[in-house]
Amino acid sequence: MTSHWARSLYSALGGSCAIGLALLLAGPGMSPFLLGSLGASTVILFVLTESPAAQPRALLGGHLSAAFIGIACQQWLGDALWVYALALGLSLAFMLTMRVVHPPAGANALIMVYQHAGWSALLQPVLIGVLSLGLVTLLWSRLHPSQKPYPLGWNHPSPSGEDWGSWRP
Repeated sequence: MTSHWARSLYSALGGSCAIGLALLLAGPGMSPFLLGSLGASTVILFVLTESPAAQPRALLGGHLSAAFIGIACQQWLGDALWVYALALGLSLAFMLTMRVVHPPAGANALIMVYQHAGWSALLQPVLIGVLSLGLVTLLWSRLHPSQKPYPLGWNHPSPSGEDWGSWRP
């Protein structure tokens, strides 16, 4: 059995490697705001590895859909306050409907509006950053003998809208 401290240190080191690779590959032009979104995703991947929000479907689907919606809203509607709110609301509804809920991805909708991001942002930095995090998580989970391999399932869905947030004792 592995001690709590050893597992914590192992997760912290893995998370550092993952975000380091994401930053290296996503490039220096990455929005400083997107760093917060990727940092929060790293915590979910390395601490809550078995949660539905950590699985590839939610990681990729959440980040890409929220970024897409944010870019579309900004390009078609501008950057008024209500556009930020609409972009986040549409992202949340889409993630729930498609069962790709990844909470840090909600920030992407706001970031894309704020940055006046173009469609190329979906590839660089969003997809490249998220794939980097997922790849390191996949490899890192297989290096530690007592850790379950990531992911639980490649297409493991998040809970649907009617199940999300429900509390069961």
